[in-house]
Amino acid sequence: MKKRDVIEAARPHYPEGQLLELEHAIDVTTEAHKGQKRRSGEPYIVHPLAVAKLLIDWEMDIDSVLAGILHDTVEDTDLTLERIETLFGQDVAFLVDGVTKVGQARAGMRDLESYLPQTKDNLSKLLIAIGRDVRVIIIKIADRLHNLQTLEHMPKEKQVKIARESLEVFAPMADRLGMGGPRMQIEELAFRYVDPKEFTRTQNLLKKRLGKSTRKLGKIRQEVEKRLAEEGVEFEINGRVKSVYSLWRKLQRVNGNIDDIYDLMALRIIVKNKHECYRTLGILHGMYQPMIHRIKDYIAVPKTNGYQSLHTTVITPNEQIVEFQVRSHAMHQYAEGGLAASFHYHEQKTADTYTKKKGHLEKLPSQLQWITQLQEIAGKLRRGEDVPREQLDIDLFGRRMFIYSPKGDIYNLPHGALPLDFAYLIHSDIGKYAASFKVNGKIHPFDKPLENGDMVEVITKKMPQAKRAWLDLVKTSHAKEKLRSQLKQMGLVETLTNAAAIMREKARRRKN
Repeated sequence: MKKRDVIEAARPHYPEGQLLELEHAIDVTTEAHKGQKRRSGEPYIVHPLAVAKLLIDWEMDIDSVLAGILHDTVEDTDLTLERIETLFGQDVAFLVDGVTKVGQARAGMRDLESYLPQTKDNLSKLLIAIGRDVRVIIIKIADRLHNLQTLEHMPKEKQVKIARESLEVFAPMADRLGMGGPRMQIEELAFRYVDPKEFTRTQNLLKKRLGKSTRKLGKIRQEVEKRLAEEGVEFEINGRVKSVYSLWRKLQRVNGNIDDIYDLMALRIIVKNKHECYRTLGILHGMYQPMIHRIKDYIAVPKTNGYQSLHTTVITPNEQIVEFQVRSHAMHQYAEGGLAASFHYHEQKTADTYTKKKGHLEKLPSQLQWITQLQEIAGKLRRGEDVPREQLDIDLFGRRMFIYSPKGDIYNLPHGALPLDFAYLIHSDIGKYAASFKVNGKIHPFDKPLENGDMVEVITKKMPQAKRAWLDLVKTSHAKEKLRSQLKQMGLVETLTNAAAIMREKARRRKN
């Protein structure tokens, strides 16, 4: 990777003034890293150039690209944050500082999932850095992806450590951001180091099956292309092969029986808009017999990371089973790049989507509401407040689900959330006055978890309904914080607080 490669890649995306900034950043970074080499023997500048190229490919804003170029300078060279701010502005310096803190936090942790009390300060730094600006983790994902691409030059022990952390931390984070392309690359590269025997075995199994399937799928593709053209559909069609890591994970769920996996290869059809997606699905079902239980409408009900597409599995007259994915160009762009590809900071900085109010991002899409929740937790950590490990599991690391209001608004909640969590997410007063709930039109108890896709109606009364017993009926830190504040105002938590203080004091005395 050379300077001119990065500049040429950036040319279609940024105006001339920003290209000059990029060239300046490359020159400054080259000078700062002068004499430093990577383990491969290459000049160190190759790495920041590769990181910047990834960020350009993901269509990130110019500040992110500049931070990608400069991300290792503060830790590894004499260049200071103050100097970076003077040369490139406060935003770039802030991002470089955030990426540096993420690196320092990771150095003191085995991984996010094995959070221990002694790593609390490191975890705090990590969450605060990400929570203040999500671009920090996108830059770090690009950094990690290039490091994985050159991992063969590291000692074996280091290879396994970096690869395992990549599977446990960076791939799930990329998935949470909807970055399907980078997530798959990270998983594929890391898996071959974490378990090389299983990687090779699964890869050979996949290759063996693909030989026959490719030829058969070619005929189906021709049939579909002809029919769609006859119907006047504007489309692109291509084949998608399941990744080795995705196949390995799916094999674990079907007792290793590859015959139970129908999507080793799929045909992906990309059309103009949502209307054409459904029209194309109808055409496919007119040509082939659909397997009803395998039709998935991720357009009407997106995945919790924002992924949208129609999936269907059909049986051809020759009894061949084929999976199709149908999506619009915008859906495809998001499926590949997620937040990095569609949430353009250079377009949104002055728009409502990126308005900052009291440190929180406002009006985020439903699949990104977890970022606001992360910011709330980061705020607590900054103030020195305690955040239990199990709360982090619920709010940040657990599975997510979409819940709908009667008006069709979508809310993103952690798996296992209760009706009051939904009420408090809408507004703290909705929670405070909640008297009962209807889920999908039926009365729903306070203590029964919601499920993905539920439509929830909150029935309120004029008088406040909040009570201390509700503390056992909320799961999210957001709802707990709002409820505790209300109970305190109503004079209902003083005895609870005193009791908790007495218990903590007794525990302290026992230790001593």
